[in-house]
Amino acid sequence: MLRAMPDALVLGAGIMGLSAAWGLSRAGFSVTVVEQDDIPNPRGSSVDEHRLIRHAYGAAAGYMHMVDEAYAAWELLWQDTGQRLYAETGVLALGDGGAAHGWLELSRGALREAGHAVADLGQARLASRFPMLGVEGIGDAFHMQRGGVLLAGRIVGLLAAHLRQRGVGFRRGRAVAVDPARARLTLEDGAVLEAERLVLAAGPWAPRLVPGLAGRVTPSRQIVVYLEPPERYRSAWAAAPMVLDLSEKGGFYAVPPVPGTGLKIGDHRFSCQGDAEDTRDASTAEAEAILALARPRLRDAGEYRVLGAKACYYDVEPEERFLVEPLSSRCIVMSGFSGHGFKFGAVLGLAVGDWDLQRLPGWAAGCGGAAPTGPRAA
Repeated sequence: MLRAMPDALVLGAGIMGLSAAWGLSRAGFSVTVVEQDDIPNPRGSSVDEHRLIRHAYGAAAGYMHMVDEAYAAWELLWQDTGQRLYAETGVLALGDGGAAHGWLELSRGALREAGHAVADLGQARLASRFPMLGVEGIGDAFHMQRGGVLLAGRIVGLLAAHLRQRGVGFRRGRAVAVDPARARLTLEDGAVLEAERLVLAAGPWAPRLVPGLAGRVTPSRQIVVYLEPPERYRSAWAAAPMVLDLSEKGGFYAVPPVPGTGLKIGDHRFSCQGDAEDTRDASTAEAEAILALARPRLRDAGEYRVLGAKACYYDVEPEERFLVEPLSSRCIVMSGFSGHGFKFGAVLGLAVGDWDLQRLPGWAAGCGGAAPTGPRAA
């Protein structure tokens, strides 16, 4: 049975779906969000404790420039919700040669050309400023004051609550079919939902649902591990920047324990394996693989206590370019956000609310230009 629906329908209540609902609501549309699980969805890609925001982007200068737009959009969201779920930490990027050196050099050049302050660090200064890190083998490093941690799971919960206050509706249901031309969803329980506009933001579930997406986007199982540092390093970690270690042997990233969270490490690389329906429990072997990447860089690594590990699923586009594209004049798909999409959630949501189907795809893919929208009054 076809049921009457509001102006806009959004599938998925992760950061992209909720941000799109926020943008559409701010643009004056009535909105309903459809989500298959609880909100925040514990299986979602965007409900971990943290996600990072930084300007350093290697050769991807388009995304580097978008970070300023992202910060402005987050500020608007903090104003709308009355809470600021962000901790400034700065960024420390480390390399031991090869491709890592190239990424650091490209980032450094683009950052300085754009007017960002970047401080180069040698091994002696690294050892002095960051005593919890082993500096052996580091051939290049830089530090930036700007950059920090978005409190991801809390943001998703806050945004959902804010949308309810704005009158956005929420419907629980699992989509089994999509009709982009009619902006129509068919749910597992037989319900058919339709609106003037439809946004598909189903994360790693999208490739099985959206025609043509399976050949462009791959679900990828990613493991993160939470650690308790030894007592003598806890104050250093509490004041630490995010760490991007780009070792030729794999490297890792570390998120410092900003208030209310723990120290977290993860892998830069994508597994491009697994299924979004898989368990989010990480095996001992999966956790050990991440720890093996970090141990060479953590001083006294054997004294760190493992607090836990879990899996999440990214939706990976091979060049790590976001797919925010029209499937019809009434339907947009949001996909391919890899591990770096969360930072752009708010600004992407505002852009979707603007519904500029010509400018949106290229801008979202990091090809440059200003965002297809600007902040609007609530």
